[in-house]
Amino acid sequence: MPKVGMEEERRRSLIDATVDAIHERGYSDVTMAQIAKRAGVSGGLVHHYFGSKDQLLAATMRHLLTELGRAISENLLRAETPRERISAIIAGNFAVDQFKPAVIAAWLAFYVQSRTTDSNRRLLRIYSARLASNLTHNLRSFMSQDEARRIAEGTASMIDGVWIRQALRDRKPDRQAAIDMVEDYVEAQIAAHTTRKAGN
Repeated sequence: MPKVGMEEERRRSLIDATVDAIHERGYSDVTMAQIAKRAGVSGGLVHHYFGSKDQLLAATMRHLLTELGRAISENLLRAETPRERISAIIAGNFAVDQFKPAVIAAWLAFYVQSRTTDSNRRLLRIYSARLASNLTHNLRSFMSQDEARRIAEGTASMIDGVWIRQALRDRKPDRQAAIDMVEDYVEAQIAAHTTRKAGN
């Protein structure tokens, strides 16, 4: 009889192996057998748990999204003002456990697969909508609803863009530089709206 929690442990090891394998070989070239070998389990077990490579990637992305949501939530617990909450959301999107080469490679594969895989597209839309909504809600303290929505989309685009650009670089990701870049954009937009409001 398998030990209690063994299935969850195996699933997690397969997800970790998927992230590492995508980073090393790329999503298109990696096989279920290679992922199974890296995780130390049989190929049949991978198919038993996940069915296909696309389903394994979807499970991996759900896990990463859960971890991302947890990082943002933990940051938000310490934030007291709308501006602090915006910073908490930005920093959470560059959490230490997420913004590293292997996970960045997995996210890039996720974006590419979302064009042709419905389950991945739904996950990405949920993530994107939640990010835009959370940013809009807090930006509303500094500008109109329409402007807040526009700046939220710009901020989300910068976050996504930093991730994608990082995937093209060979050097170690600079988490703080990434955060500062997005913060500079948000601060400039808030300052511009505050100045316009004061002049009216």
